[in-house]
Amino acid sequence: MLRMTEIAYFWENKKMENKIYYLSSCDTCRKIIKSLPNADRLNFHDIRQNPITEQELEEMYRLSGSYEALFSKKAQLYKSMDLKNKALTESDFKKYLLEHYTFLSRPVFIIDNQIYIGNSPKSIINVIKALS
Repeated sequence: MLRMTEIAYFWENKKMENKIYYLSSCDTCRKIIKSLPNADRLNFHDIRQNPITEQELEEMYRLSGSYEALFSKKAQLYKSMDLKNKALTESDFKKYLLEHYTFLSRPVFIIDNQIYIGNSPKSIINVIKALS
């Protein structure tokens, strides 16, 4: 049986595949993808066609440190469910992220064990640097 230190070492040294979690129907995602150098280094994961798994979400959480950081408060569903007026916990954010793809702030990139969340100019510049 593995000890906790061995498990922690494994996760810290595990080389993950480079991925992009995105929506193929999203104009912003398509525009960003077109602008990327070496996009062929990425494994494309359309979250509508293939919803994220709990294991994938855990990987994102481990890299970001927060479910809330992965959560889109701009989503229509967020507004229609009136979630802005609720005190959401990390477990709430996790639950909603697993329930519906629209809650993921996209795109999410995992490149060389680093996570880049959302479409802010700063995030996209960092993604381009990481892929160059």
